[in-house]
Amino acid sequence: METIRSIAIPPLTEDLERVLIDADTIQRRVNELANQINNDYKDIEEPLILVGVLKGSFIYLSDLCRKLTVPHVVDFIAVSSYGKSTVSSGNVRLLMDTRENLENHHVLIVEDILDTGYTLEYLVKNFKSRGTKSVETTVLLEKPERHLVPVDLKYVGFTVPDVWVVGYGLDFGEQYRTLPYIAEMKRK
Repeated sequence: METIRSIAIPPLTEDLERVLIDADTIQRRVNELANQINNDYKDIEEPLILVGVLKGSFIYLSDLCRKLTVPHVVDFIAVSSYGKSTVSSGNVRLLMDTRENLENHHVLIVEDILDTGYTLEYLVKNFKSRGTKSVETTVLLEKPERHLVPVDLKYVGFTVPDVWVVGYGLDFGEQYRTLPYIAEMKRK
């Protein structure tokens, strides 16, 4: 059987400054986080509900849930605090709700990046009000210097500097979302 290896990092486009986190490093960290989650939830009776925050979390969620051995269900939610801006307004709007009934379940919110914290703060409060057994969070990326509200993060992939990042689900104007790595956008 042939071993599958990561492809070489494609050349950066004129919009990208540098690769911050390569694909292999991301996959190693996702494995570590999955192992932590498997250990933490190994004794629950009902399936863990993973709620991916659209659109940015879909690649992280996909890779993460394939590595989970605990029973789990995948659901999605769509919210907006940015609109068409690159700066959060602080007003979170629910665009699409979950389909699963979260009551009496353990819920893990899966998010691509924690920036200001407004979205995760909103979701944690919202889900707790639905009678969940627990609500925890996992983010692939965190920008600690951008936090404007406190959010308790259970599982964090990486801490990144305060730059605009793309790839592995994160986009800029719907571009670069499917890059297999995290890259920094050039400032314009």
